[in-house]
Amino acid sequence: VNGYYYSYWSKCIYSSRDFSDMVFIMNYNFNKDVYVQFNSTVGYWVGYTAYGVRNAEFWNNDTNHLQGWRAEAER
Repeated sequence: VNGYYYSYWSKCIYSSRDFSDMVFIMNYNFNKDVYVQFNSTVGYWVGYTAYGVRNAEFWNNDTNHLQGWRAEAER
């Protein structure tokens, strides 16, 4: 198949029964490579490509957007 592959996924990772060590991760992928990621341990978006860096800067500068993602691990 000739074309592009876009996907995203989110997951919560934990090892304790009380979820006290839960980490929320959200990845955006293009052609199977992560280009931007939110990790609740870090607390902000990190870009891994030029496009991802632009997205991360935009999302990190929007405090309401960023607070919403930070709250995902609690939800």
